[in-house]
Amino acid sequence: MSVETPLNLILITEHFGNAIDDLGFAHGVHAFAAPPEMIVELCRFLKEHPALRFNFLSDICGVDHYPEVPRYEAVYHLYSLPNKWRVRIKCRLGDPPRVPTVTGVWRTANWHEREAWDMYGIRFEGHPDLRRIYMWEGFEGFPQRKDFPLRGYKDELNPFGAEGPPPTRPDLATKNIP
Repeated sequence: MSVETPLNLILITEHFGNAIDDLGFAHGVHAFAAPPEMIVELCRFLKEHPALRFNFLSDICGVDHYPEVPRYEAVYHLYSLPNKWRVRIKCRLGDPPRVPTVTGVWRTANWHEREAWDMYGIRFEGHPDLRRIYMWEGFEGFPQRKDFPLRGYKDELNPFGAEGPPPTRPDLATKNIP
């Protein structure tokens, strides 16, 4: 490896060999592709290695690559506060999308994984409380998937209850509020 090779790439290659793919470096972020079954081990390595210390999980997001196969992807955005480095890890997932939870590595993954479940239907195996975080219980489907109808599914459930939506306040609409 050359002198310019980032330390995180050297250490990941030494530890994981060819199981983790280097996707390159762009806009200050080094990206890797990992198989779903290795995500927990890779995240724990990145967090606990004394030279790396990726101690902050910024985000986990879902991606729908329809019509590609595999269709779904979980993307992990990590940050090393001591080193000021950013890393992105991408996991391609089958259908139905499943990946092990990383809540045992970062507790904040609880919220991020629930969001990816609610919007994309990515099931995080072993998650302590995988339930909807934005949509109401009983909501059908996953609204960020590319095959979700733009107007939603016809749903008998009114999220506002029997009373309907809250009343509008026309008196506020006519006032000039700075």
